[in-house]
Amino acid sequence: QVRLVESGGGLVQDGGSLRLSCVTSGRTFSTLSMGWFRQNPGKEREFVAAITWSRESTYYADSVKGRFTISRNNAKNTVYLEMNNLRPEDTAVYYCAAKIGGFSDSRSTYDYWGQGTQVTVST
Repeated sequence: QVRLVESGGGLVQDGGSLRLSCVTSGRTFSTLSMGWFRQNPGKEREFVAAITWSRESTYYADSVKGRFTISRNNAKNTVYLEMNNLRPEDTAVYYCAAKIGGFSDSRSTYDYWGQGTQVTVST
């Protein structure tokens, strides 16, 4: 079993920045590909970014390209999401997810999920 714990969410003004962290335990972190998703009430959980286990590749939703950066530190079992130039439409609960194997932007392919952290961007 893999446990994921997110942190770093909060309230920020339009144009501000936040850094989310997700610490994993229970399985060799370096074998997992990691992703970030987000969800608002009544809406489907959507893909934000992903990074392969080898750190060779990163992937982003078009809506966050150029503003968000995903990275990982395998020595700390942690994946990060650096979010810059935040917009009100980025407001959501952000979830960290892990999967065995390669990249995916489909939430159904992820095996493990964190509890989520709220990000609110005010105007």
